[in-house]
Amino acid sequence: MGWSEVDEGAPPRVVFPRAYNAAADLIDRAIERGWGARTAYLDDRGAYTYADLAARVERAAAAFAALGVQPEQRVLLAMLDTIDFPAAFLGAIRMGAVAVPVNTLLTAHDYAGMIADSRARVIVASDPLREKLPGSLPVATIHQQATAAPIFASTPDDAAFWLYSSGSTGAPKGAVHLHAHLMWTAILYGREILGVKPDDVIYSAAKLFFAYGLGNALTFTLSAGASAVLTAERPTPAVVARIMKTHEPTIFCGVPTLFAALLADPSFQVSPKLRVSISAGEALPAHVGRAWRERFGTDILDGIGSTEMLHIFLSNRHGDVKYGTSGKPVPGYELALRGSGDELWVRGPSACTSYWNQRERSLATFEGGWTRTGDRYSIDDDGYYVYGGRADDMLKVGGIWVSPFEVESALAAHAAVLECAVVGHADADQLIKPKAFVVLKPGAHVSAEELKSFVKERLAPYKYPRWIDFVGELPKTATGKIQRFKLRAS
Repeated sequence: MGWSEVDEGAPPRVVFPRAYNAAADLIDRAIERGWGARTAYLDDRGAYTYADLAARVERAAAAFAALGVQPEQRVLLAMLDTIDFPAAFLGAIRMGAVAVPVNTLLTAHDYAGMIADSRARVIVASDPLREKLPGSLPVATIHQQATAAPIFASTPDDAAFWLYSSGSTGAPKGAVHLHAHLMWTAILYGREILGVKPDDVIYSAAKLFFAYGLGNALTFTLSAGASAVLTAERPTPAVVARIMKTHEPTIFCGVPTLFAALLADPSFQVSPKLRVSISAGEALPAHVGRAWRERFGTDILDGIGSTEMLHIFLSNRHGDVKYGTSGKPVPGYELALRGSGDELWVRGPSACTSYWNQRERSLATFEGGWTRTGDRYSIDDDGYYVYGGRADDMLKVGGIWVSPFEVESALAAHAAVLECAVVGHADADQLIKPKAFVVLKPGAHVSAEELKSFVKERLAPYKYPRWIDFVGELPKTATGKIQRFKLRAS
């Protein structure tokens, strides 16, 4: 039931058999390769081999079948990052259901909306989340079956899982992904760009319910015979520091906000075995990447991906890092700049088929195999893609377009600034001007006027923020993306 590679080249040419189940491919192939005794996961409770994981996946599949779940019905998973997540996720897919992992930091109202939207047949929740999900089953339920369920004879083009968008621009949308998509990202990015090897230990600060984290800590790990570190805790600098010391990961997967916070801690140390880090979610400021490399001697491969595309499709790579850019297209993906010449569209084999029950949004986003990212980009003289902000975040100031990301980059370069966000705000004449929300580093002090002057020295005068609000934190999704729509409403 596994895929095969027609020949070696760039991009790889992969053929999937008509009978193909992604969960069976990932788990059964690992056992067939003799990886059963290798460590697949380390979580807050202990270590688990590939054989342990395979048994848990089979029990979860049997449990869902015993609960009456039929092929193509949805199984909603509100689960923290422990061994139970991959067991339930892959168990649902193995028996033909559609796994729907959801953000673990939502409200009861949010969950009710997703349950209604997905029409989930079964809901499984980690114990700390069950009070927000009436009628949900405890995780223990999926471990009680002794018999195995047969592998569902799905195809590469069957729906395998949905991922709800992070909500950085508004209400989440359910992106429908297929069985083939997991392995496409494992091959095109995990293998060809990141170069995951069997002896790697991966720690992804991005959680498994997030497309980025799902690839990092599940697909890339299992397809390569590597190990992944999971923790139910939020990835605070203290938690990251502990994992770096205890588990010594070789690959670290973070987001720009977290990298900046780690650099702001003078006591923070990376794993002595760390060979590379990756960043996604938002563009990595150039000064953060350079500071990381100077301090720790390893690079951050910054890239851009999306829930719709499942993982990173534009990236820097080993030996070819240019900070301040998102790198170059991942082989296997095509990119195009459309509209006014700077709106990024992408085409590739891991693109979701649609948004569930969102026809108008689907028509506006997907066109002839292409996916509209909503990001603005330019290409520099060396062929690297330079992020210019979200298309819907652009500000027209004095008749000239201004990228909030450009203003944020200038502000973030100040030694006192930990992170910031810029949105449009109407002045007394109802004209839109930049407004900045700034979080200072612990113990740092700087005035709004000083920051305004700092930006004026680096950008055209009309781009500087007319207002600066100092805040304790910025509103973010659980995946670290800044929710600018909340700042615009404040």
